[in-house]
Amino acid sequence: MSSRTIAIYGKGGIGKSFTTTNLSATFAIMNKRVLQLGCDPKHDSTTSLFGGVSLPTVTEVFAEKNSRNEQVSVSDIVFRRDIPGFPQPIYGIELGGPQVGRGCGGRGIISGFDVLEKLGIFAWDLDIILMDFLGDVVCGGFATPLARSLSEEVLLVTSNDRQSIFTANNICQANNYFRTIGGRSRLLGLIVNRDDGSGMAEKYAKAAGINVLMKVPYNIEARDMDDSFDFAVRLPEIRERFDCLALDILAGSITPCEARGLDFMEFVRLFGEVSDELPAPATAEELYSRQQSSSQTPADSPVDKPSPPMEGERQRMLECIAKLPESEREVCSLTELERKTPAEIAVLKNLTVPEVEELLSSARRHLRKLFFEN
Repeated sequence: MSSRTIAIYGKGGIGKSFTTTNLSATFAIMNKRVLQLGCDPKHDSTTSLFGGVSLPTVTEVFAEKNSRNEQVSVSDIVFRRDIPGFPQPIYGIELGGPQVGRGCGGRGIISGFDVLEKLGIFAWDLDIILMDFLGDVVCGGFATPLARSLSEEVLLVTSNDRQSIFTANNICQANNYFRTIGGRSRLLGLIVNRDDGSGMAEKYAKAAGINVLMKVPYNIEARDMDDSFDFAVRLPEIRERFDCLALDILAGSITPCEARGLDFMEFVRLFGEVSDELPAPATAEELYSRQQSSSQTPADSPVDKPSPPMEGERQRMLECIAKLPESEREVCSLTELERKTPAEIAVLKNLTVPEVEELLSSARRHLRKLFFEN
């Protein structure tokens, strides 16, 4: 019998590792063989699970072994912890990733899964594999379990704040996209962590068509236990909630969501009225105004006196552009000042690309004449 694979996504710092760790502990207490797979470059998913110990990562071990032309083995990257009172050990792996600024975290995820698949992870004698994924990174590596259907089911962790709900909505939409091209990961629903009773996450879930599976209230004692690398499910209030969720997952009694997610304007309007007005565009003149004003002497500064032209080639160029015919002036300003391509200008001005290029060619001929005339 193959393992149940569940990807748990959430915004960084929202409590997805807390949720994953306590769900792992709950399954182990229920006599299930569970593996927690940390899929975040910070490699801190399993820290509480292993009593504060930071596990060697797949990325680190692979690099070290590869430098010696050696193969990675299971015992190099998979670790177990036997916890008093738990009928089953808990297993842990951290994929890891590059140090900050030194590589692509998503590529590290992809490479890590390549190593694990070669070692036969999905054929191991496990009941549950929980994958703890960072949700607010848009690069494709972090969508690996969705893109390749490596996770049968998906859980979203959020709280009632807008940014964490926004992240959950992004993952919902990503899963919907992958399902259109053959993906099979099913969204089970939403877990509201640090629930403050405001109901914002539930309001979003109702609008987006997502199940609310569990609400975990903010609990200082639970936070302190997590900070000291212990399990919050030792607290009866927390244990009861995780028990219910774990039993529902094991029983298959959660109907997967046919969630559509929300587009951006639907999403922001959950939080209040939003104007339909378009944003006011800035002009090149106002953005260069400080340069123009800084060239004035104090005696020149009164508003009722005309400002003398700035010295320098760029100011001369701006003055020359201002003398062009209107159609040439517009495309030249977009090209020289806003760095737009002919294709972008064509869209903005409702022209064809050849028409834009012809206007630019004419504008540049006129500019050369204007620029070098006495």
